[in-house]
Amino acid sequence: MDRSILLNGTVSIPLGHRVEVSESGAADSAAGVRIHTMVDLDTGVEHRWDEHRPADAVIWTGRVLQCSVRFSGNAGETLLLIDPFTPGALGAKAALRGADAAADAAKAEADRWGGADRPPPEPEERFW
Repeated sequence: MDRSILLNGTVSIPLGHRVEVSESGAADSAAGVRIHTMVDLDTGVEHRWDEHRPADAVIWTGRVLQCSVRFSGNAGETLLLIDPFTPGALGAKAALRGADAAADAAKAEADRWGGADRPPPEPEERFW
């Protein structure tokens, strides 16, 4: 599931770059999620919003799908759409590829043995 992140400040990260995000706080809380650091893993540029990362911070990585930078007056904000990398998601993608390959193989075998490409036999003429 893609994640949208709204940041105070202008952070221009090219599309397709891998990023590491450090955040804390519950997404369903009133304060929301607070981003502490964001590192562009392809260029090595680190963006910091806090001096120190708290011990309970969650660190995750993903790939930038969209980056929009907006300016209003002297301030700017950045909206990023990131596709997170998670071990479960990567395992699920591999499993789906394996399932698709197995389904294609089963269809090919059924076609070979079942004669799906052959026309149905004509009914025999009946004599009463």
